[in-house]
Amino acid sequence: MNSSSSSSSFAEIGSGFQAWRTASFGLYGFTQFTKSGFQEHSKRFKEEDIQVRMEGKNCMVTGANSGIGYAITEGLASRGANVFMVCRSKERGEAALSKIQSTTGNPNIHLEICDLSSINEVKSFVSRFSTNQKSLHVLVNNAGLLEHNRVNTQEGLELNFAVNVAATYTLTELAIPLLEKAAPDARVITVSSGGMYTTPLTTDLQFTETKFDGTQQYARNKRVQVALTEKWAETYSNKGIDFYTMHPGWADTPGVAKSLPGLSKRLSGNLRTNEEGADTVIWLALQPKEKLKSGAFYFDRMEAPKHLRFAGTASSHVAIDAIVRDLRSLCDLH
Repeated sequence: MNSSSSSSSFAEIGSGFQAWRTASFGLYGFTQFTKSGFQEHSKRFKEEDIQVRMEGKNCMVTGANSGIGYAITEGLASRGANVFMVCRSKERGEAALSKIQSTTGNPNIHLEICDLSSINEVKSFVSRFSTNQKSLHVLVNNAGLLEHNRVNTQEGLELNFAVNVAATYTLTELAIPLLEKAAPDARVITVSSGGMYTTPLTTDLQFTETKFDGTQQYARNKRVQVALTEKWAETYSNKGIDFYTMHPGWADTPGVAKSLPGLSKRLSGNLRTNEEGADTVIWLALQPKEKLKSGAFYFDRMEAPKHLRFAGTASSHVAIDAIVRDLRSLCDLH
């Protein structure tokens, strides 16, 4: 076989894999990720699992003023936790904080302003937050973005990648000392997406090789989060910090309505509520660690596969070490 026919054969195999992933993901999603999927799965939920109180525990939630982030914040606050809401907009953050204090009766909710598209701002925020010497029991990396057009930040990073990956990586790495103070009960929960099933892990973090596709870049970002969580679980296994990723299902959030109007319209009436999307995050925050597996991916209160069958994505996770090196360099973490 000559090189040109060989490369075209590989391209055909690659596109075949992609078609299979997309079809499998669609079928899996429509049966599992919707509201009806949640209603079916919730029949096995145990009410006592989420009746745990959290007084005296410090929790941080990014993207906390709307959608699933708001529901997570409200859920943690209603169980007595001290919650730090990390929001970009002071105005929207203050409105959400006031509403949550009112509905939960918990005064211990605090607003932290940080634009997660700026790595320098993330660093400044963690530095500022760390001065109060607080321990951090639960970090929820919830903030996410799906921008369809290529936009570069002032720091030269592709915008989806900056928010979904670079900020998540920087915030988590810099929060490790705060999490260690809460050990052995500290945990990091990253809100990923089932969209990651459609793509393998790639070292092209900023989507340089082809015409930009925001939906595909979002899926790639979410795959990185899952692989990063595996890596963190391995790296910090002796620190008393556990790491989990989860998929909230397809929820009727402002982000979905704006970024995926087609999906939003097609599944109208069968999208999950924000509370249903937040349910597994709350569950992960409350469970005794011996019931959970660090590095695992969860969906509807159960460990879920990270790869669809026959999708050819599992072997790609070997690239995570190279990706971590690139992230440390891009985010200037030493």
